[in-house]
Amino acid sequence: MKALNILIMLALLMALTITNLSATPSDDEPLFVHNGDEDRSQDEPTSVGFTSRFLAQKPRGPMTCDRYPRVCRAVGSAGPDCCKKRCVNVKTDWFNCGMCGKKCRYSEICCKGKCVNPMSNRLHCGDCNNSCNKGSKCQYGMCSYA
Repeated sequence: MKALNILIMLALLMALTITNLSATPSDDEPLFVHNGDEDRSQDEPTSVGFTSRFLAQKPRGPMTCDRYPRVCRAVGSAGPDCCKKRCVNVKTDWFNCGMCGKKCRYSEICCKGKCVNPMSNRLHCGDCNNSCNKGSKCQYGMCSYA
């Protein structure tokens, strides 16, 4: 066990060393670029030499779906619907099941926009869209338990 701890510490030390070495500039890579203009005034920025319009703009507030509804349809969004300034999927969200603000009970889950009890629902037994065969019951979230 002690050898494993030493090996882990050695690996972390090596990773830290590699990270520090890659973050420092080498001898042939200058830290600052000098353009040759000796008479620069102090008002002008010295590191870049120009001001970008993008950086000069005032920062916007967060993009919330109440102001920008298309945000919810973007890739990686939590869902296509907007409820209380948050992107949600009303077909699966417990706090907005079927419509904004409709909460499912503690023992229920939201399946296709409806609150169902997965412990006893034949069409959603144990999970959404897990239906039991004809003649079998859903008990304790399992089809044909007894």
